[in-house]
Amino acid sequence: MIGIFGGTFDPIHYGHLRSALEVKEIFGLTELRLVPSAQPPHREQPAATAPMRLQMLELAIKNQPGFIIDTRELNRHGASYMVDTLKSLRQEFQNEPLLLFIGSDAFNQLETWHQWRHLFDNAHIIVMTRPGFNIQNLDKFFKVRLTNEITELAHKLAGKLYFQQVTQLDISATAIRNMIDKQQNPGFLLPDTVITYIRQHKLYQRH
Repeated sequence: MIGIFGGTFDPIHYGHLRSALEVKEIFGLTELRLVPSAQPPHREQPAATAPMRLQMLELAIKNQPGFIIDTRELNRHGASYMVDTLKSLRQEFQNEPLLLFIGSDAFNQLETWHQWRHLFDNAHIIVMTRPGFNIQNLDKFFKVRLTNEITELAHKLAGKLYFQQVTQLDISATAIRNMIDKQQNPGFLLPDTVITYIRQHKLYQRH
């Protein structure tokens, strides 16, 4: 099984990395692909350039086996729609289950995503939840796809919905950018190698 973990990673931090590591182990993934978004359609444009976000990602996952940076959204023109990314991955991995990992906040907004129903044509969707998260009333589209069995994900290539609790560290890239802008120390929120890179390139300093 191959995992897909998208984001702007502006910057990559331990909230991303801890969740990524946990789901890789829980689902026994052969690899987890971190997919940096070029032009996220649902949020403001990233503060750091795509090459810089890519370099920070490389620094953060160095020496982490099974983590792969997938640059297909950065290489593609136009808005970064996950449905296009999954179609492209499916062509590459025709016989491998694909698992798209999203947070519970993203799941609550899923019906605003571009061609969101077609996400299930090419992947399973795994919603990473916080402790105490309750599945709200799912409509019929989601109910028929819901499974509680990880083995079912391995036996089908796509189409299932699964909720998985992970340790969600309350860290946000926005808060980190604001700290750096105020010349506060963001230590222990993201890897030291990334902090060094941010300082060297004077990133996130608006004033």
